[in-house]
Amino acid sequence: MIPGLQNFRDTGGTPLRAGGSTRSGVLYRSEALSGLSAEGLDALASSGIGVIADFRTEMERGLAPDVLPSTRAFDVVELPLLEGAMTGLAQSALTASDPSKAEAAIAAALAQLPSLGDLYVSMLGGGAASFAHLARLVAASRDDAPTAVLVHCTAGKDRTGVAVALLLDAVGADRDAVVADYSASAANLAGPWADRMRAMITGMGVPLTPAIDALVTGTPPEAIERALAWIDDQGGSADYLRSGGLTEPELAALRTRLTA
Repeated sequence: MIPGLQNFRDTGGTPLRAGGSTRSGVLYRSEALSGLSAEGLDALASSGIGVIADFRTEMERGLAPDVLPSTRAFDVVELPLLEGAMTGLAQSALTASDPSKAEAAIAAALAQLPSLGDLYVSMLGGGAASFAHLARLVAASRDDAPTAVLVHCTAGKDRTGVAVALLLDAVGADRDAVVADYSASAANLAGPWADRMRAMITGMGVPLTPAIDALVTGTPPEAIERALAWIDDQGGSADYLRSGGLTEPELAALRTRLTA
């Protein structure tokens, strides 16, 4: 665990369809690293993580910059995906100089947001290159240096959730286990983090409807199942990553790193 993070975990130990499980210490996931404590910084510095893949937009990063240890270098790779930036939307609205305009902006945006499943399909439709880039980073990691990859967005549940599900599926992870890993984020984020996101929205005068609450804090199994079904229709996760530019040697290396 990394103190200061609620949604941090190692994807290792995920059951594989052919037997066995994914390797630990290779691919980690979390929410943004803006709230790391001193203990968290020490834990991150002493870990095998060397690459930070950040799916947040420039605005999200500006509002809540990652806090990283100063004791050693990390390779920070920015892979901005606009789709899925719901919590970033709430944060940006709070910084608006005219509160009335901010309230109208966030209300209009939230009113037009699709379901999580539809959001994920839209994300996949335009994000193949970014997801392939993440796969390439994992494939290039090594055991003899701190090069494990930590991928995150703002909440670590939507963009990160789709990315991790995609990579795990591509290397042969059991589908039920992939869905369970995605679904775990809602429970991890429950409490202070989720309450803070809800307060951001209601603070703008926007009614916190069940649909909006699900978008901001939820990880229902049917949402990632919808995304995986869409990927299946495209030929599967491996073909999808190939469409984003992942080469056959890189795909083979990804499988070796996560399953061997």
